[in-house]
Amino acid sequence: MQGLICFNIMDNLHFSHLISTQAKIYGDKIALCARQDVDNDWTKYSWVDFASNVSALAKAFLEIGIVEHQCVAQFSHNKAENLFVDFALFANRAVMVPMYATSTVPQVEFIVNDAKIELIFVGDQYQFNVAHEVMQSSAYLKKIVVFDRQVVFAESDQIDYFDEFIKIGTASTKDSELEQRRNAAEESDLATILYTSGTTGNPKGVMLNHSSFNEGMRIHTLLLTSITEHDTSVAFLPLSHVFERLWSYFCIYKGVTIYLNTISDHIQQTLQDVRPSLMCSVPRFWEKVYIAVKSSFASFSPFKLRLVSWALAVGKEYNLDNKRVGQEPCRLLCIKYFLAEQLVFRKLKLKLGLENANMLPVAGAKLSDDIASFFISIGIPIIYGYGLTESTATVSCFPYKAYEIGTVGTIIPDLQVGIGTDQEILLKGKTIFAGYYNNPEATAAAFTSDGWFKTGDAGYIENNTLVLTDRIKDMFKTSNGKYVAPQEIETRLTADIYINQVVTIGDARSFVTALIVPYFPALEAYAQKNNIAYALEEDLIKLPEIKDLIEERIKILQSSMSSYEQIKRFTLVAEAFSIENGELTNTMKMRRAYITKKYQYAIDKMYLD
Repeated sequence: MQGLICFNIMDNLHFSHLISTQAKIYGDKIALCARQDVDNDWTKYSWVDFASNVSALAKAFLEIGIVEHQCVAQFSHNKAENLFVDFALFANRAVMVPMYATSTVPQVEFIVNDAKIELIFVGDQYQFNVAHEVMQSSAYLKKIVVFDRQVVFAESDQIDYFDEFIKIGTASTKDSELEQRRNAAEESDLATILYTSGTTGNPKGVMLNHSSFNEGMRIHTLLLTSITEHDTSVAFLPLSHVFERLWSYFCIYKGVTIYLNTISDHIQQTLQDVRPSLMCSVPRFWEKVYIAVKSSFASFSPFKLRLVSWALAVGKEYNLDNKRVGQEPCRLLCIKYFLAEQLVFRKLKLKLGLENANMLPVAGAKLSDDIASFFISIGIPIIYGYGLTESTATVSCFPYKAYEIGTVGTIIPDLQVGIGTDQEILLKGKTIFAGYYNNPEATAAAFTSDGWFKTGDAGYIENNTLVLTDRIKDMFKTSNGKYVAPQEIETRLTADIYINQVVTIGDARSFVTALIVPYFPALEAYAQKNNIAYALEEDLIKLPEIKDLIEERIKILQSSMSSYEQIKRFTLVAEAFSIENGELTNTMKMRRAYITKKYQYAIDKMYLD
């Protein structure tokens, strides 16, 4: 009954009122949990606490003179305070501008100047140092508020700790003024500017209105009927990522309890501690889990390996061949699956902390069909989908039944999807962004003359199901005139236990080559097992035995691909591509032009006869 009341009250509810409304419905039920480190206890906030913090912070904004439609930035790892700030800004009709916690001084400086940021909230010492450096030369940035009490800074009127700043609102008497702002809020108000971490050039500020948020909540309520206030979600991806932010908003909308994972490296411990029913992630997370699981099989006895193989075959028949298409398995298969679950699958889920999983959305890049099939077969409910910042996240996703592996699912209700020139996916609908902030040229270039948003992704539609081929700008043509989709190749190869990262090369070249970063734990185990001596990782990848191993793996992995798509030569790279080295964006996408330039010598060498 409680969930039904929530749904009726919250129809078309503006986000300026969302938290106060949820507090009336859920009261002392836990809304958010956060901790500074894995060794710390969780700090728990009820819905009443959540609403109280939002109200106090919203009044603090009034007291310091934040006006309607003003931009305020956040630069932090995931914290409960991030969400307090979001909804306090919405209550003031102000605009939230998140930044990735790993952003550099030039990146933060660009956003501060572009959005005319006067106030920024920061998390730890790194983020404070970057923001403080920007403030020294910025014509706009006037105040920094610091979430973490451990951050050290010189006393200044321009800098406050969060717990001191919020006291301004606690002492405020501007309740009626705040209520006036809340009541004046409209769907057409700008809610956020999300700066995309482009692979080239400066980021573009994607403007999302409250109407896009409301439409997203409506559509996902229709689609995701199994999610209730009894679920628990872990916020693993950074809240600066549109996927995690909108997923967390939907969880808040549905009354779900959210545990905020602050540091990405802590996720394994967080999953063990929380054992959530929900978590959104990118394919890279599942690639790593898959490789770790597959690697663990190497130590199994022949009997255990046969048992695992049998269980996987049963799981595929049960979950993929029957449940996926809406067919009830026969009695004998149900008995087999029960045994497979008890003997193999449940132990694996317990080890991962995912035995309670209800739904685990995955998006943000291409997910290997083999990896998706593996986890669905063992009963881990991956829901693969596709979306962009500009579409308020979701464009399509797997439904509960009748989905096809190899696709990115069914197109969401009331979103128009078309296919344009070069098979480019085009979008129209209420969740599509309002344009790029302060960038009319980029906005004009992003839309067709009749108003379709050009995604930059190539694909096709079959029976309202979307299939992606690749990013148009990533596709290249060999000197033989053959078009190659690099993501398809890279996704296949990174599913292997010995391969960590791949960048394919071949534009205007006679054949395809690759830069490959091996997965060193598996490679080192192979070397030990085969008595291969080496001193450093750099030495290991130079050995002919290792090159032969990787070459053999590549041959197997690309055996079903056309000859012109297959990697003919490769170079092993010891250092992983990273954000810090400039090779990845904040959303973990390859900066291909940068990598190509950095490794130009090695690439050219692969094309020498």
